[in-house]
Amino acid sequence: MESKSQTDVSKFLLLGLTEDPELQPFLFFLFLSIYLVTVLGNLLIILAVSSDSHFHAPMYFFLANLSFTEICLSTTTIPKMLVNIQTHNQSITYRGCLIQICFILLFGGFENFILAVMAYDCCVAICHPLRYMVIVNPQLCVLLVLPPLLMSTIVGLILSLTMLRLSFCKNLEIPHFFCELAQVVKLACSDTLINNILIYLAIGIFGAISLPGIIFSYVRIVSSVLRMPSARAKLKAFSTCGSHLSVVSLFYGTVFGVYISSEVTTSPRKTSVASVMYIVVPQMMNPFYL
Repeated sequence: MESKSQTDVSKFLLLGLTEDPELQPFLFFLFLSIYLVTVLGNLLIILAVSSDSHFHAPMYFFLANLSFTEICLSTTTIPKMLVNIQTHNQSITYRGCLIQICFILLFGGFENFILAVMAYDCCVAICHPLRYMVIVNPQLCVLLVLPPLLMSTIVGLILSLTMLRLSFCKNLEIPHFFCELAQVVKLACSDTLINNILIYLAIGIFGAISLPGIIFSYVRIVSSVLRMPSARAKLKAFSTCGSHLSVVSLFYGTVFGVYISSEVTTSPRKTSVASVMYIVVPQMMNPFYL
């Protein structure tokens, strides 16, 4: 089989969600609406947190970071899809694909960590309400945000830069509307062992830190709430973390749903449609939950 080195690869083809030309206008306006709702909704949250002194609290600081991450993650994928639909050109440059992969990993990983940080914040607010402002002080807030951002950046750079060592076959079609790392690696003709090992390590880093942290936080929350004497106090406590729990359920539920669907189905097109549920829908729904 003929192959091309990375220096010969000029572009990939993003096959998108469907090849039916009659559905393209519908998809364009659908994803344009989703993108506008995502950006405007999360931008309003950021503006409210930054302009109103009542929102100058740790939980709203984390919320603003989450909203900023949602805007960046959506901007990494949806505009390119809209341009491809409008110009009837499915291509994305090799460099553009690597940049897209890097930013998806960066902001997707950071969102994963921020959700864990927000779970810890809810846990402290409910389990230690009188000491909340002492425990979650401004210094801790910075420490809870900067290291995850740095870690996500490093992981994104390493995984995207190791793509440079790969050579690719003549088939450069990606069955997604964005450059998804695993799908791009599958197109390579050279040895991908190192890339696959790094992918699993990244999944382990993101999953081993964030998900157990979220589960542990909510175990503490439920245990604390059950010990509360009045039903009104329990309801107030659950309302404090209810919106965050909805966001967490949507984010991880869609991620696991896409993973299971990709294992069950052999159709790349169905996997592409399922990927919308974790790369587009959670970012749009977060402002409604929050």
